[in-house]
Amino acid sequence: MKITFYGHASLGIEVGGKHILVDPFITGNPLASHIDINTLRADYILLTHAHGDHILDVETIAKNTDAVIVSNAEIASYYAQREFKSHPMNHGGSWQFDFGKVKYVNAIHSSSFPDGSNGGNPGGFVIEGEHKNIYIAGDTALTMDMKLIPMRTKLDLAILPIGNNFTMDVEDAIIASDFIECDKILGYHFDTFGYIKINHEDAIRKFFDKGKDLMLIAIGESIEL
Repeated sequence: MKITFYGHASLGIEVGGKHILVDPFITGNPLASHIDINTLRADYILLTHAHGDHILDVETIAKNTDAVIVSNAEIASYYAQREFKSHPMNHGGSWQFDFGKVKYVNAIHSSSFPDGSNGGNPGGFVIEGEHKNIYIAGDTALTMDMKLIPMRTKLDLAILPIGNNFTMDVEDAIIASDFIECDKILGYHFDTFGYIKINHEDAIRKFFDKGKDLMLIAIGESIEL
């Protein structure tokens, strides 16, 4: 499983011979100006919620790739009405896709489209594929519901927001890593704009002091599990 960071909360995942994009907000992010969305491959686009900083490039990429949009029922319906392929999910449900199993889990946030349409309830994803399990938290506060995840799935990596203001901060993300029983964390949702700028060295040190590994990789860089 290969995971590429495209800035903010945007990810590319290669698993089971398929290409997945998560929350593609790239062209609106000056920090990701070197990423050309027209070159990105996508069989699926997973969306945690409907905010503009998570869906900006969905329609362009879906038109380019004919990808299936996977999200909650409201978001999937929104894109289905625009004649995009979609797969609806909801909290607690899972589906066996051709690349692996996806479960839609709870997130504490808000969710509406930029045009005011209902974006349903926000969520995160647990993905099991190629004998590796990852948790993509989406935009969320710290929540006790995270404790449910390791009851069903032993995680190899968790991708957690750490930028504060709109989501968890670093200290809450450390607690979250305890809840999900995963000490290998990829941080995201930070630095994109003023409200969520962080001190990288301080964040990494705080995780290290708790015996945990926080990875903050450059936009366009990848890690492999």
